[in-house]
Amino acid sequence: MNEFKDLIFLGEIVLQSKIAFRANERLEATKDNFDNLEVWCSIQSILVSVANVSKILWPTFKKYQERGERLRKTLNVEESNPLSNRIFRNHFEHYDSRIEDWFSNRSGGVYVDLVMNPSLNGRDFENFHHRGYNSFNDTLIFRGELLDLNEILNALEEIRNNCKGLVLDYP
Repeated sequence: MNEFKDLIFLGEIVLQSKIAFRANERLEATKDNFDNLEVWCSIQSILVSVANVSKILWPTFKKYQERGERLRKTLNVEESNPLSNRIFRNHFEHYDSRIEDWFSNRSGGVYVDLVMNPSLNGRDFENFHHRGYNSFNDTLIFRGELLDLNEILNALEEIRNNCKGLVLDYP
């Protein structure tokens, strides 16, 4: 175990958590003062910060797997933790390829993106919703897939709380 290096990773987890929670505060503020751009800036910030924590705890590269296992053990993080799944972050980060794939399978048609409260519109366009946000229950939709931001943020908060006492920069 490399204790100093692990402390650096734990500090980064705390920093990324702060970024995600600040973004969530901005997202919540849009419910009183709607700003479509701020909604999507905040959502993207949350997804990127959570993915950064995910990559620390579940490294992409095999040579870093031991680090992820060690840190998950230190922080009592289960393998099945919701942060282990980076699908939604990938939808946003690789949106260019999602667009290419969409149009390579279709010659045209309806394309609805950045939808606010799509489950309330009462129309049968769900198959055409690309990115959507339900502000009444804080869920994201991407082409029929659903992500509960509250579940993700709760899991992040638990990990951040487990860093307490291990790093100096808390809260």
